[in-house]
Amino acid sequence: MREVRLVFSKTDRCKYISHLDINRCMSRALSRAEIPLWFTEGFNPHPYMSFSLPLSLGVESLCESVDLRIVGEITNDEIKTRMNNMLPTGIRIADVCDDFRDCSEIAYSDYIYKFEFKDNEAALNKISEVLKSDEILAEKKAKQGKRRIVKETNIKPFIDKYNISIRDNDIILNIRLAAGTERNLNPTLLFDTIIRLIDMDFEWRSISRIALLDKDYKIFK
Repeated sequence: MREVRLVFSKTDRCKYISHLDINRCMSRALSRAEIPLWFTEGFNPHPYMSFSLPLSLGVESLCESVDLRIVGEITNDEIKTRMNNMLPTGIRIADVCDDFRDCSEIAYSDYIYKFEFKDNEAALNKISEVLKSDEILAEKKAKQGKRRIVKETNIKPFIDKYNISIRDNDIILNIRLAAGTERNLNPTLLFDTIIRLIDMDFEWRSISRIALLDKDYKIFK
């Protein structure tokens, strides 16, 4: 038995597939591709699958990964080819590797946000002011006893660095957020907070995760 990591992208319409459904999609593709997987023992055996960092619904990614345990003789290239023949358009295996690091080493994620407004210049200035603030208060739903309440949380400490500009008809925000098991900022929460604070209607959006990094800002693999 050996452990391998499948690095894959999730784009286009597949960004609307939930993490649970991605898990099911991978399981079915692995079965159809006849990948010789190691199964857990016990009353309900199932293939071992461990995803690195679950992604928010509606967010694209170029750097997703899932770890598997393989039994039998099959090369990494063959795993990649078989899987890509079975996966839906929008999910593609980019690499299959044996030598990889533990997911607990993930510390940051790099994202690209694209906004479009009727007045991009005004929106750019407002978004810049929000990001420059010492405090950015996000609203998060919580429970207090049996009541549901909205709590304000300062998310500014979770933003490591950013760059914002206008290209063509879009506002482009490149931003690095805390990610991982210890500190993590949901990219959708940041988007919703920005839109709420600038109080401007937006025409279109996309959020893409382009890289995972460790605490030393090195690419996580």
